[in-house]
Amino acid sequence: MTALPTLLSACAGLALGWVYFRGLRATVDALPRSVHPGRLMLASYLARTALAALVLVAIVRHAGVAGLAAALAGFVAARLLLTRRARLAQRRAASRDGRPPR
Repeated sequence: MTALPTLLSACAGLALGWVYFRGLRATVDALPRSVHPGRLMLASYLARTALAALVLVAIVRHAGVAGLAAALAGFVAARLLLTRRARLAQRRAASRDGRPPR
């Protein structure tokens, strides 16, 4: 077995994580403007979870368990990167406003 399927699985996991967590962020940002926030949260959750499940099942079928592990590592890496990016943006905004950083 070559390393290419595992590498592609990790990249797919990273992309999936980026889409999943950016979708979560978009949902959270839209909640205050939503007429039906509960429906928005449920629809967003179901869509994000269905997408993640479909992609992960496809990865398992094509790359096996090693591909799944690589995809999950990429998914977690996306979460870490986006969380770090959000914290840095929050700190920059706080320093511009003269507030102490959290």
